Amino acid sequence: MLHDLFPPGIQHALDLAGIFVFATAGALLAVRKNFDVFGICVLALVTALGGGLLRDLCIGAVPPAAFGELSFFVTPLIAAAIVFFLHPEVQRINRAINVFDAAGLGLFCVTGTTKAYEYGLGLTASAALGLATAVGGGVLRDVLANEVPSLLRDREMYAVPAVVGAAMVAVFIGFDVLNPVTTGIAIVTTFVLRLLAMRYHWRAPLAWNRRSSVAEEV
Repeated sequence: MLHDLFPPGIQHALDLAGIFVFATAGALLAVRKNFDVFGICVLALVTALGGGLLRDLCIGAVPPAAFGELSFFVTPLIAAAIVFFLHPEVQRINRAINVFDAAGLGLFCVTGTTKAYEYGLGLTASAALGLATAVGGGVLRDVLANEVPSLLRDREMYAVPAVVGAAMVAVFIGFDVLNPVTTGIAIVTTFVLRLLAMRYHWRAPLAWNRRSSVAEEV
């Protein structure tokens, strides 16, 4: 199904671009946490590949794509090396990185959903694994960095756009209208929602009658 949506070369390039941006975000967090070079590489790898690895293990796609394609493994290390030497300059273009990160979020939630469906999962389970593909690496990164996972404290709505994108793909599959156009719509919708959330500081609702001004528990 994935190969019907995009030519293999384009699909591979998009995957590498998403992996690179996610790895950069992970490496930057490692720098902020004062991790050494090994820690920077680990956080870059985990952030970039963790979601796809979790998806592939769940659907039985072994060996996972992260281990079957050398470029998928090397790309995060390149990103880690760039951040290791040039992190002040990379930090200054953090806004641009966030834009590309939003694009990667849209791409990964779509490809994760379609791949899970290819392996025989139902629509709901496929959408759930699409979400896991998009945000799973970030959750593992936060756990390793001793941070509250952004999935649980969704400031500026990171997971919600991925949920929307994965759900759209599942609906398109259910109605047998998944094609390059509808796939693009799902990716763009996720991308735009994420950008709007960053621009206007949207966040998912708190518990009922819980005021956002109340101090958050540590």
